[in-house]
Amino acid sequence: MVRMHQCVLVASTLALSWFGMMAVHETGHVLAACLTGGTVARVVLHPLTISRTDLVDNPRPLLVVWGGPVFGVIAPLIVWGIAQLARLPIWYLLRFFAGFCLIANGAYIGIGSFGGVGDAGDLLRHGAPAWHLWLFGAACVPVGLLLWHGIGPHFGMGDANGRVSVPAAYGCLIMAIIMVILMAGFGGE
Repeated sequence: MVRMHQCVLVASTLALSWFGMMAVHETGHVLAACLTGGTVARVVLHPLTISRTDLVDNPRPLLVVWGGPVFGVIAPLIVWGIAQLARLPIWYLLRFFAGFCLIANGAYIGIGSFGGVGDAGDLLRHGAPAWHLWLFGAACVPVGLLLWHGIGPHFGMGDANGRVSVPAAYGCLIMAIIMVILMAGFGGE
């Protein structure tokens, strides 16, 4: 039973982190568009597709594209920091999420620059030097890995021998299910 709780926590945390990362990333694009006078046509946020933000009018495309990955790493760090300061018992889940967002956004921009895909391709097309993308990736990925360092026991790894917080495991599962339902119902094309 202990390993089952651990599997639920790990799987639901990964799913929730993936969906949450996409939502925070797209929020960054939307905020940047709004702050620069752009007009958002739609945000595609569905569990079975890669998220994206479509704009009708985009007077500052470079800033809007950077808004996704930059907000996508800063916002989770702030939320984790607040949870850490407030000594919330779920701090380690938010630390994992912040690390996940750093790694995902950093790899997406840094590695994506070589194939010109997604936001990395948009950044390059709008004039961002490739080294900016590499620097972003090189800064974000190691920090994300550093955030993950040492939190394994909270996920039942090492000396924890599979023991995890049961409320955290099933709370994450419930949140992941809710997020999938919301994304499937409201985030499609």
